Amino acid sequence: MKLKDWNMEDRPREKLLHRGAAALENAELLAILIGSGVPGTNVVSIAQDMLSSAGGRLTDLFGQTTRDLMSHKGVGPARAVAIAAALELGRRYLAEASAEKRVITGPEDVFRRMLPLMKGLDHEECWALYLDRVNHVTGQERLTSGTVDGTFIDTKRVIRNVLDRQAKAVILVHNHPSGSPLPGEADIRATRQLQLALRTFDARLFDHVIVADGCYYSFQEEGVGKSE
Repeated sequence: MKLKDWNMEDRPREKLLHRGAAALENAELLAILIGSGVPGTNVVSIAQDMLSSAGGRLTDLFGQTTRDLMSHKGVGPARAVAIAAALELGRRYLAEASAEKRVITGPEDVFRRMLPLMKGLDHEECWALYLDRVNHVTGQERLTSGTVDGTFIDTKRVIRNVLDRQAKAVILVHNHPSGSPLPGEADIRATRQLQLALRTFDARLFDHVIVADGCYYSFQEEGVGKSE
């Protein structure tokens, strides 16, 4: 059925105007971003197909590139860019909300803070959180962005930033797109190297947290990577 044949109150835009965004299904919200359908397919059907390609999960839709989005019928560059921008705004909102709690008490805090920035990535990224004496986060930054199965921990850059920020502790965070948070030998070696380097400058590695899809691994909790 063509969208123009729907009852006015059931059309996504009108429904949002009169009932609010919370009243719409995910496909209806996505349909508003897409804008219009194509001959033979209404815009809501296009949105439903797009969601189906992501397993019906918004979290998996986050991981799709503009090229992935454009593979759907009726979605060209302009529409794909609009959808990607909306998804990125959602990601940043979640990251901003998570960052409001600036005191780190353990790896669960780190996981909740960083998951919005890392969920759905198809490559590894390495971030650093800088802490003061009472574990307030005084800054965070993405150190490196790697490939699908690896990233590089820039120890010299971390040390330089610790000195510049007068930080007393660092939390290293990186993601595993594979879905498994377990560390590899390279992760363990890099963690030990950073621990030793930080001690030289009267700072410490508070933790190294590996973020995966819905779970995490804490070097601190597991006692892995500690120097003998």
